Amino acid sequence: MRGHRAEPVGRLTKRPDFVAAASGRRFHTERMTVQGRPREDIGLGLRIGLTVTKRVGHATERNRIKRRLRTACQIAGAEHAGINADIVVIGRRDILSADYHLLIDDLQRALRVVTKPKGPRPGNRSQDSSFPPTDAERRGSTNAPGQ
Repeated sequence: MRGHRAEPVGRLTKRPDFVAAASGRRFHTERMTVQGRPREDIGLGLRIGLTVTKRVGHATERNRIKRRLRTACQIAGAEHAGINADIVVIGRRDILSADYHLLIDDLQRALRVVTKPKGPRPGNRSQDSSFPPTDAERRGSTNAPGQ
């Protein structure tokens, strides 16, 4: 009998959690799409949900894809276990023939991307210090030019 070990990564089981994760950042490869969003609550850590659509293949193939993903998620998610985020991994058929090291590498890159906290929007110049100040900002004027 196999020994039971504590899982560093939790599971998503409810549909509202999957839908909420879909509203976050995305990461795509030819083997999978990863969606995720950070959570503010404390204590749940990283939770991952797996899904494979019926278009991918029959039930045996879909289950094999999920088993491979589950193992790769446990390994890749161990270094991100302290992060509070919900992640959804949508598997594709190429997972069946992919090497585990490639799957783990894809998942580690995806977790770095989708768990990154949101920063200021790129178009918002007032919060982004990488742009030089405009003439009006240098003068400290709040009036429009010519007034």
